[in-house]
Amino acid sequence: MTTSLTRVSIRGIAALAALLSCGGGLCSPHILVFLTDDLGGRDTTVYGSRYVRTPNLEKLASVGMTFDRAFVASPACAPSRAALLTGLMPARNGAEANHTYPPAGTRYLPPLLGALGLEIAAFGKVSHGDARPAYGFDSYSKPRVGLADNVSKYLEQRDSDGPLCLLVGDRRPHVPWTTDNIYKPEEAGLPPYFIDTPETRAHRARYFSDITGLDAEFGRVWDLAKSHLGEDLIVVFTSDHGGQWPFAKWNLYDVGIRVPLIVAWPGRIVGGSRTDAMVSWIDLLPTLIELAGGKVPEGIDGRSFAAVLRGQASEHRTEIFTTHSGDGVFNVYPIRSIRTGRHKYIWNLLPDHLHTNHSDILRKDGAGAYWDSWDEAAASDPNSAKIVRKYFQRPERELYDLRQDPLEQRNLANTEEHAALVTKLHARLETWMREQGDAKTVFNKPYPADGPRPDAEAVGR
Repeated sequence: MTTSLTRVSIRGIAALAALLSCGGGLCSPHILVFLTDDLGGRDTTVYGSRYVRTPNLEKLASVGMTFDRAFVASPACAPSRAALLTGLMPARNGAEANHTYPPAGTRYLPPLLGALGLEIAAFGKVSHGDARPAYGFDSYSKPRVGLADNVSKYLEQRDSDGPLCLLVGDRRPHVPWTTDNIYKPEEAGLPPYFIDTPETRAHRARYFSDITGLDAEFGRVWDLAKSHLGEDLIVVFTSDHGGQWPFAKWNLYDVGIRVPLIVAWPGRIVGGSRTDAMVSWIDLLPTLIELAGGKVPEGIDGRSFAAVLRGQASEHRTEIFTTHSGDGVFNVYPIRSIRTGRHKYIWNLLPDHLHTNHSDILRKDGAGAYWDSWDEAAASDPNSAKIVRKYFQRPERELYDLRQDPLEQRNLANTEEHAALVTKLHARLETWMREQGDAKTVFNKPYPADGPRPDAEAVGR
């Protein structure tokens, strides 16, 4: 089940030094980080969903702190997870488009936890692609199903009582969504910018079913961690970006970049608390390094929000930057954004081209098969046609007042009232991009807006 990765002697020396500095006791707490794949921030009961049951997340929130404004660095799997593991934004870590990876020699943050004496065991989808030794995992179990069983076997066989960091990645609710549906399609709520068809509701119910399934898996893993490691355990639950739905994954609207984040640590974090502090996925590992007693490395983009968790601060970031650079031949549509506490400014770099992705191109069962019903509705219904046009074609600049318009439906970028704000935010975004070394690279050939929409045949599928 588990493949051990050889650690260099320096790692062992650092761990011994950390242990001795605490008088032979445990310096670091045990840590459990549970990652989900494609889970939108609004799609759990903790964040207000009335359509899906997530009792274990409710339990975690009751003993921990819930972040209402947590965001990822990029709304695609590989760039998002590379940002997590490096503390660097995509242009700096080298993983900009999906299915791309940081180059050899990149510094990863998990070894810094190892230097504090923690053993690091990863299960399922933590990184994207193979879990290379460079990531700093002491052991890695690849299977993405039966996570609780694999964690149980590992903990039963573990011969150390030292501090442990468990990184557990559930592939749900990534497509294809389960066929073991536990929700009624007619009761599966849809956001107002979806086209309400039976096919859409059927797929939405399957998505919700996967969310309840991963919630149960998280509960089992959490119980195992507590029974083997004790109650002095830091628990983190989060997701790499929003779900594979229109305007979510591969987009910089909040449904694509805002994710659930709940952190618990009995006796250290006030249970049942919530915070509006804005944090990014690049901040997660620096935070854990500080909580474990280590020093956050210089030169990374991530910043520890440990002070928020301790109740010593109510704010963290004043700006959230997010980038998206594409996903193979399916999504060739680079986007950049800056989000403040109130406003979101989005810069679509190729406004004369089509926004597309796997869902509308491949239309697979359990993923984007509902798109046929959207096209059919758009052919006869003007409102449906408007939704489809908005999906495929975007203006160069978008501005949203998130206080008045949390679903980002009213673009204010071209209003005279907001002209100065657009200029200010665009200038700030461009400055940040230059600082990052963001070359606005276009990966693959984009699809012109005046040309045909790509389909499975056009992309060779």
